[in-house]
Amino acid sequence: MATAARGASGVDASAGPGHFDAWLAGDRARDRRRLGQAGAIAVLVMASFWLTGLFDLQRLAEGIPAIIQIGSEMMPPDFTRWQAWIRPLLDTLAMSIAGTAFAVLFSLPLAFLAAANTAPGRGTYHAIRLLLNLFRSLPELILGIILVAAVGFGVLPGVIALGLHSIGMVGKFFAEAIEHVDPRPIEAARAAGATPLQVILHAILPQVMPQMADTVIYRWEYHFRASVVLGAVGAGGIGTELLSSLRIMDYPQVCAILICILACVTVVDAIGMALRRRLK
Repeated sequence: MATAARGASGVDASAGPGHFDAWLAGDRARDRRRLGQAGAIAVLVMASFWLTGLFDLQRLAEGIPAIIQIGSEMMPPDFTRWQAWIRPLLDTLAMSIAGTAFAVLFSLPLAFLAAANTAPGRGTYHAIRLLLNLFRSLPELILGIILVAAVGFGVLPGVIALGLHSIGMVGKFFAEAIEHVDPRPIEAARAAGATPLQVILHAILPQVMPQMADTVIYRWEYHFRASVVLGAVGAGGIGTELLSSLRIMDYPQVCAILICILACVTVVDAIGMALRRRLK
């Protein structure tokens, strides 16, 4: 009967007009808060546009002829050196796979220490969270420049740069997935006398594996694109070839390399989508 007494708005009609007025006032207050939040976000976005020059229409208009000129100089693409790009493309692919594996290898144990429901103590929880924030705050491009200076040119500094930065990202996503698991299997496993490792293996990992696999696949797709940028600072791969062509202003070859990168990114994204479908 109580359900039948509720109107289309979900308010209990039998509660009287006072209850309805209170509900209406609360609804209006929520609307005002949401409107105020939307207004604050709009002001922030507009201020960001102004500070970054997106409202400088004259400057943008003056740059259009230069963009058109460079675009015309890129045509037709020059694929005469395509055989020389096969090895750099494979290096870029290997860099993305190794960087992802490096990140996952270290992120998994750190995630259990950074999750509130599996950390051994509050001190450990906050310390590991701070460590993940540190890794996440270091851009892979800066890490790449530092590591190239430290260990020399090649894909090795690129792999380490990708892995270190992604430990912060992947570890955070893993930890949040662990924190949102259903606590009942964990409690049942502990009540049955399972060790902490058995709880992780049999009560937690089966619940979070799909989310973790999704995170790993997305991160690999991102790493392939990031590997191209790292190649431009000396970490090897196709990015080095791209930068070399840009330096000598060989725009037809630049266009051809960009097309090759686009094709590889498309293939990597398609593989990622296929893997996600198989894991569902």
